[in-house]
Amino acid sequence: MAERLADIVAQIQNVRQLGAVVTAMRGIAASRAQRGRSQLAGIDAYTEVVSRAIGHALGLLPADGVSVPSIRAGKAGFVLFCAEQGFAGAFSERVLDTAMANRAGGAVLIVGTHGLTVAEERGLTPIWSASMATHVDAISSLANRLADELYEMIAAGAVSTVDIVFSRSVSGSGIRIDRHSLLPLDFGRFAMPGGTREPLTTLRPRVLLERLAVEYVYAQLCEAAMHAFVAENDARTIAMTSAKTNIDAKLSSLSQRERQLRQEEITSEIIELAAGAAALRSA
Repeated sequence: MAERLADIVAQIQNVRQLGAVVTAMRGIAASRAQRGRSQLAGIDAYTEVVSRAIGHALGLLPADGVSVPSIRAGKAGFVLFCAEQGFAGAFSERVLDTAMANRAGGAVLIVGTHGLTVAEERGLTPIWSASMATHVDAISSLANRLADELYEMIAAGAVSTVDIVFSRSVSGSGIRIDRHSLLPLDFGRFAMPGGTREPLTTLRPRVLLERLAVEYVYAQLCEAAMHAFVAENDARTIAMTSAKTNIDAKLSSLSQRERQLRQEEITSEIIELAAGAAALRSA
């Protein structure tokens, strides 16, 4: 009886320690998600500025100077923003399911160590992979590295088009998967300003447009990476909250069992004392 009680007490201590770890992980994930969410407004504003600048640059070109980029024959490329760490539920699985449903044999680039593990378990081998940023300050360097890699692949003919697939946290609707076309850039999506003064420039219109296009691609990658960063930490917060609920239920059950064993132990001792007293009286 004493040994069983000791086992229950040890289990309670272990569960409490696990609960403390889960609580800490939930707090860290929630803090990271909140910090990433605060950066999204700045990224959106930067994207809007670059978009307007592209519209102005398009207005500087001659009427027949704007054309839709030609698409060379080659593989389609898919950049998948998955989870860097575990304990985020089916975060990476959902991204992979969405991408694989429309991949049609395209080349895959995976961002996120845990997502890479899940992909390999499914028999999917990416042509390139990288670790996902674990804090907001690393998002910009990740976007630069990814952009450089994409440009090299397109120049080498490894891929001809690029789509990005990432998760986005939507208030009141949970986490959804977005898929956007990234390259080649379709200038038809940018509105040319009308009735405004022609901007002053020091670069030729085509050079200016090329550099703005590079900035726009960078902004799109930053936005996708930041949304994925926020969504991953939101998913981890949800998973840790669910785990904490289960831990509390387990702890309550163990505590109840501990009280029962203690009561049984006390009852057993009382019975032994009563039996001993009766034996003494009869002697």
